[in-house]
Amino acid sequence: MNGIMEEREYYDERQESKKHQLMCPHCRQENEYEVNWLVRMKKKSLPARADERDRAKFAKAQSYMVRKDDLLACKNMRCRKRFEIAGLQTVAFL
Repeated sequence: MNGIMEEREYYDERQESKKHQLMCPHCRQENEYEVNWLVRMKKKSLPARADERDRAKFAKAQSYMVRKDDLLACKNMRCRKRFEIAGLQTVAFL
C-alpha cells in the first residue's frame, strides 16, 4: 500500500431522505416529495497512518450532503409524469 488516504476515509457516510416542496413542470401542481441524500459527516480524527498532506486536507474538509435523486414521479394521479429536480441544489454544506 502506498500510504495515500482516500477522501472517503475522512467522512462517515449515511443515507438520509428529506421532504421538499416541489412543483411538477407538466401539471404545475406543488406537492411534498421525499428526496434521497448521501450525508458525509467529517470524522472527529484521522487514522494514525495519516501524513502531513492528509492532515492538511482533513483540516480543510467539511461535512456535506449530496443529492442522490435526479428524477421524481409526479404525485398527481392524472399526471404521474417523471420530472427532473431543477430547483434543488445537488451539494449542500452542513
